[in-house]
Amino acid sequence: MKEEFTPLELVKNETAQRFEMNVTNAVAIIEYKQTNNKIHLIHTEVPQELEGKGAATAIIEKALAYIEKNQLKLVPLCPFVAAYIKRHPEWKRVLEESVTVNGQ
Repeated sequence: MKEEFTPLELVKNETAQRFEMNVTNAVAIIEYKQTNNKIHLIHTEVPQELEGKGAATAIIEKALAYIEKNQLKLVPLCPFVAAYIKRHPEWKRVLEESVTVNGQ
């Protein structure tokens, strides 16, 4: 994660069922669906002004840290999240046991 994103807070907006990270008045999001101890990350979106700057990677890393800290199991339905986990296999530790990432 780029250093500029490290101090930013990840907000779990339970009403909207999404994680949010405010970056200089622009909000990056990951939509989720949670049931019991399982969380499905469905869609990652960053505003156009944040594209290519590392905001999506930062919110994914923060969401994965939240998932691990809260002992949840991840089902990565968002292709961007799945690709991140494939590139960073150490995060497979938070995956739901029956889940594979891109055939792995």
